[in-house]
Amino acid sequence: MRILIAAAGSRGDVAPYTGLGAELRRAGYDVALATTDTFAPLVRDAGLKFRSLPADTRARGGVTGKRELMRTAAAFITDLGQGFADVVDDGTDLLLLSTTTAPLGWHLTEATGTPSLGVYLQPTAPTGDFPPVVTGSRSLGRLANRATGRFALRMADRVYEQAVAQLRHRLQLPPASPSAMRRRQEQANWPIVHGFSTALVPRPSDWRPGLEIVGNWWPHHAATEQLPTELEDFLTAGPRPVLIGFGSMASGDGERLSEIAVRALRRAGLRGILQAGSAQLAADGDDVLTIGDVPHALLFPRLAAVVHHGGAGTSAAALRAGVPAVTVPVTADQPFWAGRLAAIGAATDPIPFRSLTAERLADSLHRVVKQQAYSRAAAEAAHHLMTEDGAGQALKVVQQLTEG
Repeated sequence: MRILIAAAGSRGDVAPYTGLGAELRRAGYDVALATTDTFAPLVRDAGLKFRSLPADTRARGGVTGKRELMRTAAAFITDLGQGFADVVDDGTDLLLLSTTTAPLGWHLTEATGTPSLGVYLQPTAPTGDFPPVVTGSRSLGRLANRATGRFALRMADRVYEQAVAQLRHRLQLPPASPSAMRRRQEQANWPIVHGFSTALVPRPSDWRPGLEIVGNWWPHHAATEQLPTELEDFLTAGPRPVLIGFGSMASGDGERLSEIAVRALRRAGLRGILQAGSAQLAADGDDVLTIGDVPHALLFPRLAAVVHHGGAGTSAAALRAGVPAVTVPVTADQPFWAGRLAAIGAATDPIPFRSLTAERLADSLHRVVKQQAYSRAAAEAAHHLMTEDGAGQALKVVQQLTEG
């Protein structure tokens, strides 16, 4: 059986599928992951076949305004749609579609008859339980949450209009709008498994059948992989440090952020590790070390706390390690996850990116490291995450679809 996973976005939008793909491969499936070229090494390291999707995500790191975000997203999706028809061949038995690729993938399934399954990293279906993930706003009450949830999907569909029109024309399908296609999928109870933990988002009771939350898919890393010697030495040279990193966010802001980070660490009396990321954070000193990408699973359990942008993957990795967080959300779904971490007590109240100062960061760091309540909440969540087997649960759904 040949499975194609299609995912696009930043590293955090792609890496979890390497873990899911590796689990499917172990179960005997032939798995390819279609994504943008930047992540080809990530895909191949997990033992999966790589297929190229034509779009560049790097430009999105410095985008923070909502209008600007919509514009860059539309351009990104239109590029993506161009090559989407090329990655699915006649031999594909099942298509696994991420939140970003599903609104394109549905048209391929219509044209080819290939069955598909949603594998989402965000809860996008409207619910009374919380407002839409992308608005980052406070709960407005059940009715208004549902209404804004539907509105958010309509706004998302607008981003896909041009790409969908071009894709359907190329596939020789009659015209259909993105929102008409979405309604069709919802009415058919198209199945979606969500790869995050019920510790952060319990399954809403008003969701339609076919929507399940199975637990995280953890990025693949080799069992033999170790932390770089310099980092290992730093970790053992003193008390547990704090990691500060913004992932693929805040490019071009590195100098200012590095200065804030170092001042905050020294003010709070803590050792720190800066993860360069797209922002290119950097600093030197006996009490601060700068690193590149390392597996969260190896580093996080050895930290006192993590300062991060609130991306879904980093939020989950900190919880899995039982380490409390200080979140500095920038855009998109980050305020949602940051709010969830704070709600369960595993993080301080989020500091919006534009309001970040050394003083605010030092104050939050001091609280999160010194007050035991945060560590206890993170440890409790870690215990909950251990009971979930996200990749194993997703595999069961795939087996039902392919063998049922």
